[in-house]
Amino acid sequence: MIIGIPKEVMPGEARVSATPETVKKFVQDGMTVLVEAGAGEKSLFYDDQYREAGAKIVTDVKEIFEKSSLILKVKEPLFNEKLGIHEADMMHSGQYLITFIHPATPVNHEMVKKLAKNGVIGLTLDGIPRISRAQNMDALTSMSTCAGYKGMIMAADSLPFFIPQMFTAVGMLKPANVLVIGVGVAGLQALATAKRLGAVTHAMDIRPAASEQAKSLGAKVIETGVPAELAVAAGGYAQKLPEEWLKKEREILAEVIKDMDIVYCSALIPGKVAPILITEDMVKGMKKGSVIVDISIDQGGNCTITPPGKKEVIHGITIFGIKNIPGMVPTSSTWMFSHNVYNMIKYLTKNGEISLDMNDEIVRSTLVTHNNEIVHAGTREAMGLN
Repeated sequence: MIIGIPKEVMPGEARVSATPETVKKFVQDGMTVLVEAGAGEKSLFYDDQYREAGAKIVTDVKEIFEKSSLILKVKEPLFNEKLGIHEADMMHSGQYLITFIHPATPVNHEMVKKLAKNGVIGLTLDGIPRISRAQNMDALTSMSTCAGYKGMIMAADSLPFFIPQMFTAVGMLKPANVLVIGVGVAGLQALATAKRLGAVTHAMDIRPAASEQAKSLGAKVIETGVPAELAVAAGGYAQKLPEEWLKKEREILAEVIKDMDIVYCSALIPGKVAPILITEDMVKGMKKGSVIVDISIDQGGNCTITPPGKKEVIHGITIFGIKNIPGMVPTSSTWMFSHNVYNMIKYLTKNGEISLDMNDEIVRSTLVTHNNEIVHAGTREAMGLN
């Protein structure tokens, strides 16, 4: 099996899908690894290190896409501005792709259709189920850890005032109020980081267990009243709520966020578009100078006006819709990501080739395109194909 490691083309993306350490493991497993020249430089992994690990360094990325039986990426296939061609159109029938495809997100629908049309077998890392045997493949959890930490640091950097309570010669300054919506791995890390910075922390999650975890970190929990049977899906993930419950959640939030200085949004539903929890009118009602960090933007965002891929000031509120926050801590995030991917390939490989067992929960949850069709349930629902 030939594994291709192209350089990421998303602006500002510093991560790479394999480190010299995981390349060495692939080579020891009998695989050939092609790495695009300079692919790891921004995460401080260099061509000489990859060569020493047994990889072949390739200058023409088209050669990597042409020769590889498996392409490993960090971000979904994107348009390569330098070459004037979409990465999905450089891929060929029968080729495997493992990356974060985020296939249910509307902005990615055309790209997913390209993958299906070109016969690519796409597996998305954001579909890894939360089960014990998949823990070491769970790149979403790894990247969420990075996004929770770095996202809160970004918010703090954009605030026009201190986060902790400050006692000065001219008086006392109150601490900032931080609200985390969606207390999964990223949310918990964001809460812990905000607490360490001296903020008064608040948390909102429809899952009772998540609320308890937030409380254990010292956060004040905002109760939603959503029944547990409606809130929690298999594996402990949040479940898509009926519209009447989403409306109630928004009504509660509308009152709460008026007093918040930082709102960190990380409410996600696996394989589906993120729930809209913050409307434009709610943003208008926030204090000027406040910050929203919406890390759920890869799946559409929790705020209706989050700018995809950018940071903007809208209605006096700084809103982050940056899609690659883990890429801002590239060495740590690449190390975690590359090991998750290696473990997944090790799991899927039989006799040196990838073998998909359609009865396997991990395969069913991650498979997006197969036999020229879009097979991912959440994506089909988002596209209106069901």
